Amino acid sequence: MGVWSTCPELVEGFRTSNLDVYAESGIMSKHRVAKIRELLKKKKLDCLLIIALPNLRYLSGFSGSSGALLITREDGFFLTDSRYRSQARREAKGFVVRQCRKIIEGIAEFSRSAGIKRMGFEASHLTYQDYQRLKELLLKVKLIPVSKELDSLRAIKDKGEISLIKKATRIAAQGFLELKDTIQPGSRERNLAIELEHQLKKRGSGELPFEIIVASGPRGALPHGVASEKKIRNGEGIVIDFGSRYKGYFSDETCTLLMGSPTRKQKKIYQIVKAAHDKAIDFIKPGRKSSQIDEVARHYIHQAGYSHGFDHALGHGVGLAIHEEPLISPDSSTVIEEGMVFTIEPGIYLEDWGGVRIEDMVVVTREGCKVLTQVSKEIGSIIRC
Repeated sequence: MGVWSTCPELVEGFRTSNLDVYAESGIMSKHRVAKIRELLKKKKLDCLLIIALPNLRYLSGFSGSSGALLITREDGFFLTDSRYRSQARREAKGFVVRQCRKIIEGIAEFSRSAGIKRMGFEASHLTYQDYQRLKELLLKVKLIPVSKELDSLRAIKDKGEISLIKKATRIAAQGFLELKDTIQPGSRERNLAIELEHQLKKRGSGELPFEIIVASGPRGALPHGVASEKKIRNGEGIVIDFGSRYKGYFSDETCTLLMGSPTRKQKKIYQIVKAAHDKAIDFIKPGRKSSQIDEVARHYIHQAGYSHGFDHALGHGVGLAIHEEPLISPDSSTVIEEGMVFTIEPGIYLEDWGGVRIEDMVVVTREGCKVLTQVSKEIGSIIRC
């Protein structure tokens, strides 16, 4: 039986799928598969191999952690091992599910049986080791790297996706507001991060998208300052970056709390960051470049005299991955389209003083955008006395 533990009649088994007749369910969509077929024609490919977990879920609905999707111009096949066979049959509706002992060997056997000559693969996700192994097993198959087209595949969200993202943002807001009321001088950053994770999961979040950032006082100058054993003192700023996950879709949000009444400098810097954040959001509309959105916020911070304190991108796409297209940065030429979901997160970070970052997620609409995250970022509503 080779690498296959079921259905050794590969050619017959792989020819039984008909993606034109399956019913849409969950996040599965014929429209998404149709986009892949257009890519096959454009690249003159016989088949596209998908292994990245976000892309697997996007195209098939599969939520497990091991599998491979093979889409040809007519059919679609899902390969997985014995651990996920039943799950794949339940979730990957419209695809013929085949169990194999080793995924790479299963891909190779499929390719030989189906007469594949040109196979596209995700250049950013297939490891060099697996690529070399496929080349050894498929001497007569040309492996074609596909990168940019797949990177933008999930950039425009449909109504179902936006609904799931909204649910993730509600979970995040509820968990954060519960935590906020418990913060006192003397609270440890690490304990706050643990409690916030508990609150998020209690409300329905799946695995968190990243380690929660809690950075107080001078540590607020670390854009990715994960929680430490430091105790929070009265008068310090606290940068808290957190996210949740609902049915595979992520949220991402940053609030900067002020422990007690703000000093003049804290208030000034907070207001600069908030104004940059608001101006960028107001500027968003279809047809504008992501680099232009970044420039609006960056120019405002520069004019205020703090260009040295803001040196990361303004934002990034969020969906089935916490960082995906579009990137909102000076180097991006992406043209913004309706349905894109991304963060706007300007910040100012000053060594030995601290930092302020304000982050919200937005969805692009026909005439502008709508903020998806739900925690207020007005300074008056987040000062804790």
